[in-house]
Amino acid sequence: MTATDLFEPFEHAGLRLRNRIALAPLTRARASSVGLPGAAQAEYYRQRASAGLLITEAIAVAPEGRGGAFTPGLYDDAQVAGWKLTTDAVHAAGGLIFAQLWHAGRLSHSSLTADGAVPVSPAAAIAPGSAFTEAGFVPYEMPRVLATREVEAVAAQFRRAAENARRAGFDGVQLHATHGYLIDSFLRDAINDRSDRYGGSLENRARLLVETLSELIEVFGGDRVAVRLAPNTRAGGMSDSDTAATFAYVIDRLNERGVGWLDLVEGDNLVTRTPDDAIDTDALAARFRGAVIVNHLYTTELAIAARRERKADMVAFGRLFIGNPDLVARLKSGSALVEAARDHYYGGSGEGYIDYPALTAVR
Repeated sequence: MTATDLFEPFEHAGLRLRNRIALAPLTRARASSVGLPGAAQAEYYRQRASAGLLITEAIAVAPEGRGGAFTPGLYDDAQVAGWKLTTDAVHAAGGLIFAQLWHAGRLSHSSLTADGAVPVSPAAAIAPGSAFTEAGFVPYEMPRVLATREVEAVAAQFRRAAENARRAGFDGVQLHATHGYLIDSFLRDAINDRSDRYGGSLENRARLLVETLSELIEVFGGDRVAVRLAPNTRAGGMSDSDTAATFAYVIDRLNERGVGWLDLVEGDNLVTRTPDDAIDTDALAARFRGAVIVNHLYTTELAIAARRERKADMVAFGRLFIGNPDLVARLKSGSALVEAARDHYYGGSGEGYIDYPALTAVR
């Protein structure tokens, strides 16, 4: 294997990471029907604590922000206590963990809330595809358009979730601003046709992201805040008339506020690393002043090359971590990797979740 510092310690933002490998956020849908995490989540993340940084699955900041059945939240005291099991387990194993905070927006479903409230959105536009509900996959619904005062309140929801994340013992938070969820659907002009202070100009479309980010920074400080961006993805029906300009503007706003981490998804989600009309994510990474985590369908060879070329500070792996809880050790030793069963990706019990053994357990 080519010499690399991928497996060496990395210090940033007052944190000493074991290596430059991150666990990418992965929706596993193993929480309770009301979004409560528990012992299973604690074991899942503990098993993967050898990564330099763990980033959790998307955690909803409000009941109407859940983007699928059995996805967790961080908006009540029971959820705080549930996530404390995870942070305690990860820290006892020597790991570090950030909570990814999320509002699904129009990619939610009325069946996921106790009062049957329809999803919310910047505009009256049904998302393509289907929502994962307790009854299975069903088409997305026509969302309700948020009034200006309601948009202003979204940032406060994220702030409360960040305060809960601190209470639960997380080392930092990540703002989920990708894949057509609420923040992303305001930012890009695919559907945002608003005429108020949250629509029209790029400054206005980015306003919700910036206001939310400011709230997270007040709670954790910029060094312990990450932002996830995916400029090349079409997930959730997203696109932009000037993608390069939109995301350069966002990066500049992150720099102004001293954001410590950028999680950059380079390709089109679950499709390809290099879309035909892809913008230059290397240029965006170089524009950012904090630590850059690159993400999307990485192999060991690609990760080593990313570090050798200094295009990123860390590399995130997602699906490979599902079947290989000790992925760092396997990559370092060149050991065989387990391909996880796709029918266990989302929902279910501990099968396909916490029962994949480490190498030391199968020798």
